[in-house]
Amino acid sequence: MPALLVTVVAWASAFVGIRAVGETFSPGALSFGRLLVGALALTVLARPWQHALPRGRSLALVVCYGVIWFGAYNVALNAGERQLDAGTSALVVNIGPILIALLAGVLLKEGLPRPLLIGMGVAFAGVVLIAVSARGTSAGTASASGVVLCVLAAGAYAVGALTQKLALRQVSPVMSVWLACVIGVVVCTPWAPQLVAQSRHATAGELGWLVYLGVVPTAIGFSTWSYALKRLSAGQVASTTYLVPAIATVISWLLLCTVSSNAIDIVISRYLWRETPAPRTCCCDSTPSWLSGCGLSPRSKAGRSRTWPGRRSRPSSSSGVRTRRSPACCGRAWNATNGR
Repeated sequence: MPALLVTVVAWASAFVGIRAVGETFSPGALSFGRLLVGALALTVLARPWQHALPRGRSLALVVCYGVIWFGAYNVALNAGERQLDAGTSALVVNIGPILIALLAGVLLKEGLPRPLLIGMGVAFAGVVLIAVSARGTSAGTASASGVVLCVLAAGAYAVGALTQKLALRQVSPVMSVWLACVIGVVVCTPWAPQLVAQSRHATAGELGWLVYLGVVPTAIGFSTWSYALKRLSAGQVASTTYLVPAIATVISWLLLCTVSSNAIDIVISRYLWRETPAPRTCCCDSTPSWLSGCGLSPRSKAGRSRTWPGRRSRPSSSSGVRTRRSPACCGRAWNATNGR
């Protein structure tokens, strides 16, 4: 349904936005700013005062997933994406739909079909493969901790989605999102001073990303998600988010010149060729017109080239390895001496 398509694209873009500003805002400050913008946007667009406030058990459920999903999930995801690229983060976090379908089958009596159990095994194997492959790189410990943080985010995502499913039996979708967003703001309030201090040093493009994360993935994405979750089973709605990693990877490649070290890359390079996957870098010498002024320029204001956050620079000619730029993609380089 169209609502789920909007959710998938909005949430996929969130992984890219978090990665783009992850070096400027701390995980807690970014969570507070994103949720604050989202709550303000929902207040203006959804007019929650026109809907009845939940009470009793329904209110307790909203508070529960507001703390776990909107609060803890955002902080864990932001911290994890400081050490992983957008595509890999989306892949790891997307074990959440598997957990949602499993818990919904047991707790909400939605059933446990065989394809679900097979998918759980594949998803778990993928996460293990990513974590193990990270240990051979120079940033092995950081990458492994990033995987752990994203797994924790996936758990919070699953618990929050199931709790929201129960709350939606008596609470309207827009009220469930607005109230949970406000609760998330309260949970992340201790990081408000950090947001104020870090915003002073942020560029206009980075502040634009912060506003985008609050309006599109948070306000719009969660609203369309809640609308669909109220009408469909939790397993059906969660299964559509399997498209998120692929879309996040494409958006990341287009905007940030990064490509995730996916399972195919890892298997071929590490286990077949016995090589460690090379880090992805952006080797652009100029900024495309559509990136100008958005804070994503691969060159600093002083004109000195720099690598993207969390990426190592390319080997210099003094290392004995000559590299050249691929005409197909600015984010790829290969060893000229070996003809690759």
